[in-house]
Amino acid sequence: MSPAVAFTSSLAEEYRRLYAAAAIRPERAAETARLARRMAEPTRLARYRTVGDRVGVPWFVVAILHALEGSLDFTRHLHNGDPLTGRTVRVPKGRPLAGTPPFAWEDSATDALALAGLDAWDDWSIPGVAYVLERYNGFGYRRRTPPVPSPYLWSFTTVYVSGKYVADHVWSQSAVSRQCGGMALLRALLEAGLAELPGDRAAHRPGEETGLAMLPLNREPAVSWPAGAAGLCVAATAAQTLRV
Repeated sequence: MSPAVAFTSSLAEEYRRLYAAAAIRPERAAETARLARRMAEPTRLARYRTVGDRVGVPWFVVAILHALEGSLDFTRHLHNGDPLTGRTVRVPKGRPLAGTPPFAWEDSATDALALAGLDAWDDWSIPGVAYVLERYNGFGYRRRTPPVPSPYLWSFTTVYVSGKYVADHVWSQSAVSRQCGGMALLRALLEAGLAELPGDRAAHRPGEETGLAMLPLNREPAVSWPAGAAGLCVAATAAQTLRV
C-alpha cells in the first residue's frame, strides 16, 4: 500500500481555499441545515460529547462522522455503519476487538476514533478537520485525473459537482453523491452557531509526521500526490464549476 498523504502546509492551504469556495448549494441548504440541527439536539450532543471527551475529539467531529458513516443511527458502528449487533463485517473488519456484541454505541465509537488515531490528533482548525475526515474515508479521489474533491467532504457544496466511487474500486464520473459532505455539515453547524472551532492552529511543517500513522479506515488505500500538485484539486474544482 502507498504511504499516507502527509498533512503539510500546502495541503492545509488547499483545504482553506476549498472551504472558502465551498458555499452550500441553495437546493441543498434546507436539508443540510436540518441535519445540522439534528446533530446538535441535546440528547445526541450529550452522546457525542461523551465519546469525544474519551478520546479528545470535538463533539461536532464525532457527529459529522456519525452522519457520514451511520446516517446518525445509534444502532450502527461508527467505523463503517455496520450494525452493533455484531463486530464489523466490512473494512475495518472485526471491530471492536474487545467486548461482546451487541455493543454500546459509545464503546464502538470510541474504538473507531482510537483506531483512526484521532486520540493523538489535536489540530481542529478547518484544515485539520478536513484532513481527518478525508483520511477517515480514504484519499482515493486524489487518484483521479484531474483530482476530484472528495464528496465525503464536499458534497452539497459548490466545489463538488460529480464523480464518485459507486462500489469498491468502481468509479463513475457522472455519478453525483446524494450524501451531505462533512465540510458542508461543518459549515452549517458553524454558521448556525451550533458549534465552535477550538482554534486555528498552523499545519505541521512540510514533511513532518502527524499523529495519524495508520492507513484510512475505509475503502481506498492512501496515495501521495506528485510534487507540486497540491493545487490541482482547487484547479479541478474550478473547471468542474465552470461546467455546471
